[in-house]
Amino acid sequence: MNGSVDQLAPGTFVRSPANPDWGLGQVQSAIGGKVTVNFEHRGKLVLHLAAAPLVVVEPDAKDGNR
Repeated sequence: MNGSVDQLAPGTFVRSPANPDWGLGQVQSAIGGKVTVNFEHRGKLVLHLAAAPLVVVEPDAKDGNR
């Protein structure tokens, strides 16, 4: 499932398919097409969803086994 701003509430876990080395991320905020995500191996980033789509990770798949 691709993340849209409506789905990306603070606390939602996500991954960036284009940047798998960033690891698991947790949404901090989502406003107007911009999402602030804290990634385990990249730190806090502000992303534009149109340029950097995110995939929502279900809580039971946080370890990467989907």
